[in-house]
Amino acid sequence: MTMPREPERRIVILDIDEKSLGEVGRWPWSRELMAELVDKLFARHGVALAAFDVVWAERDTSSGLESLDRLAKGELADQAQFQAAYARLRPGLDFDARFAASLRDRPVVLGYYFNSEERAVRANALPRPVLPKGSFAGRDVEFYEWKGYTGNLPALVANAAASGHINTVTDSDGVLRRVPLLTEFDGEYHEAFSLAIFRTLLAKSLGAAPAVEPGFKDRALEWIRLGPFEIPVDHNAAALVPYRGGAKPFRYLPLADVLKDRVAPGELKDKIVIVGATAPTLEDLRSTPVSGVLPGVEVHANLVAGMLDHEFRRRPWYTQGAEVLLLLAGGVVLAVLIPLLSALWASVAVLAGTALIVIFNVAVWQGGGLVLPLASSLLMVAALYTVNMAYGYFVESRSRRLIAQRFREYVPPEVVAKMERDPARYDMPRSAELTILFADVRGFTGISETLEPEALREYINDYLTEMSVIIRSRHQGTLDKYIGDAIMAFWGAPMADARHARNAVLAALDMRKTCSALNERFQARGWPALAIGIGINSGTVRVGDMGSQLRRAYTAMGDAVNVASRLESLTKHYGVGVLAGEATRRQVEDMAWREIDRVKVKGKDEAISVYEPLGPAAALDGAAQEELRLWAQALRAYRARNWDLAEVNLVNLQRLAPGCILYRVYAEQVTRARATPMTADWQAVTVFDEK
Repeated sequence: MTMPREPERRIVILDIDEKSLGEVGRWPWSRELMAELVDKLFARHGVALAAFDVVWAERDTSSGLESLDRLAKGELADQAQFQAAYARLRPGLDFDARFAASLRDRPVVLGYYFNSEERAVRANALPRPVLPKGSFAGRDVEFYEWKGYTGNLPALVANAAASGHINTVTDSDGVLRRVPLLTEFDGEYHEAFSLAIFRTLLAKSLGAAPAVEPGFKDRALEWIRLGPFEIPVDHNAAALVPYRGGAKPFRYLPLADVLKDRVAPGELKDKIVIVGATAPTLEDLRSTPVSGVLPGVEVHANLVAGMLDHEFRRRPWYTQGAEVLLLLAGGVVLAVLIPLLSALWASVAVLAGTALIVIFNVAVWQGGGLVLPLASSLLMVAALYTVNMAYGYFVESRSRRLIAQRFREYVPPEVVAKMERDPARYDMPRSAELTILFADVRGFTGISETLEPEALREYINDYLTEMSVIIRSRHQGTLDKYIGDAIMAFWGAPMADARHARNAVLAALDMRKTCSALNERFQARGWPALAIGIGINSGTVRVGDMGSQLRRAYTAMGDAVNVASRLESLTKHYGVGVLAGEATRRQVEDMAWREIDRVKVKGKDEAISVYEPLGPAAALDGAAQEELRLWAQALRAYRARNWDLAEVNLVNLQRLAPGCILYRVYAEQVTRARATPMTADWQAVTVFDEK
């Protein structure tokens, strides 16, 4: 939130990127090329300082100089002509020496690194320490321990203006937030890469690099002083990296562009240029608070920018005491206040306290440059709030939990789960529009007579399990009850379901499809085939906790429930698997429907239209659509008393589907109608006097 957003224009990063590697070749590049780079940076571009976030730990043998040296000292040692040519050519082939010479008397800073492996090596040369042994004797400073180092070639170290270590430190979460500006090795103290860059810059304005002076408060290290400048550090002599924000906080230029003179003269004038790598193959990428993948060279650039602007956050010695006082003061106030308030006002108080803590923390961060702990205070507030709310839950909400336990005895588990997640939406008993489904096994009496009791138990258990999974798990229905081999279920309660009719129809079609798979298993065991009839109806019913004082159940009651049960009984008469009422049909527009009849069921004075769902309309093939068209013609002719046209269409339909009971039923009705005189008020309504 508080990071500087404007681009940093004083520092430019010369990038060893994939483009440069592809153009120049794999890393490391020839020291001759590096010498050419240094010459161009100062002579052509006039940079203020050049720094290299790379280490040259091995000699450059690309010129073939080693082979030439062996010849000069061996086979051709007595060849005067060769020796003369050797003496003339050798200086130009010593690329390391040429690179070292290009560094001389120029503000160039090199990087190196320490390591802590058990068998750590000590390779090449270290720069002179900035502080001698004993500088921190008797002080509370915990320097990071190192067992070895990998430095640059001695000639390079001797000719560079300064060298600094490029070691960084990650916190326990693997994020890089701090860099040790001073580190101890063999009792002596060496400066960081960014600190060496800043000191070299100060040398240009002050005439000489300022000495590094540690600053103490009592025994604790508080800052590092460079002439008139102070850089705050912690007990590890590490500074918090002042990261910059924005999409491109620093300007990056491919290093190949500088080498190939594609950067105009003067474009880098008086800039601080840092050479570093972003190519993933060079493995110099870091996890930081501002980016999961940030080039290591940009970490050093942020530190240098912070030193130039004197923008560092401080974590002084008294922050731990301030944290304790804040925790005590805030903890006592909230511990007394929260139990006295209702749940709502307690939540308001906690939110207000949290806001005050955050505002105070941000204020001292932004206004005073102080880093005070925030997490501990927020955790304290959260802990107090949680303890009080838990107390309220376990003591004051005991009655609610007893109700939930009582419901669990007679309400399906999914109903209880929904009630507990959102009790405000659950109200019972109540009136609600539901879609009710009844399913029954056809000819179950005959099936029970052919199977042994144990086999019958397995038979019905397999059937009920498969159907229950379809209703509850696949289509989110509420399984009301088993009535022998019959099933009652509904959609739309206890939780509202805007698609209750559609979900019920899809469940019915899925149940029919699953019966076919069940029959394959039953046939393999020698059991009778299974056939079911399903009735579906939608309407307003009473739903909730109903029953006697001895036994209660979560169920639905009403006229729509009775009609659904009657429709299930009619499926056998018409030879269809599923029958649905008009209300259900109106709510499911994307389904292909076949109107079956207009009927009066027992207990109803008004006729209703009943329909058979055939599946999604978009999935209906050409043959099925043609059959549906012929059926619609036959039904219209029948209702218009056009017996000839009705009979022709029914004959054609029976040819298409010889085993269809529905077509046979209507053909028989047409035959009876021809033989029986019709009154003027005759209506095509079938009356059923039995359930």
